Amino acid sequence: MMKYLRSSAAVLAAGLLTAGAAQAQDMYKSGVGGLYTGLNYTFVDMDFGSQEADVGTLSAKVGVMATPFLGFEARGGFGVDDDNIGGVDLSVDNFFGGYATFNLVNESPVTPYAILGFTRVELEAEGPFNTVTEDESDVSYGLGLNMAFAPNLSGNLEYMRYYDDEDVTVDGLGVGLQVNF
Repeated sequence: MMKYLRSSAAVLAAGLLTAGAAQAQDMYKSGVGGLYTGLNYTFVDMDFGSQEADVGTLSAKVGVMATPFLGFEARGGFGVDDDNIGGVDLSVDNFFGGYATFNLVNESPVTPYAILGFTRVELEAEGPFNTVTEDESDVSYGLGLNMAFAPNLSGNLEYMRYYDDEDVTVDGLGVGLQVNF
């Protein structure tokens, strides 16, 4: 009888461990070491002193989850919509950067995260007689939400401060899709 109880307890323990591992894999989407890629459209707000321009960018990202709570990613993008202020077209020509994501993993399909990194952005002002571009780099940070639609597909909503100095601030509100491998 005691032998039977030990065998049953071992089978039960193995079953619980297997179920727990499967649940953890689902909870962390693609798991530790999981690669992902995605596309985002970002509504960008550029403040130049008292002037404000609303432009749009399209970007791609590729990343890896180092742990369930920490990811690393690279992003690059370009401007797809500009704004005209006083006869001058203002736009984000291109940008790229590297970031760390700090994920608040939980059992729901929504995963909040914070992001911190470094961005190089090229801003462009095109007037009737000349074009001025400015390359700037800065620490970037933001907050976002990933929402799982399927085991390997999620959407995201993110606010990001890409660049800030005494003359220019570049903020963005992005929406996108992410595929986990």
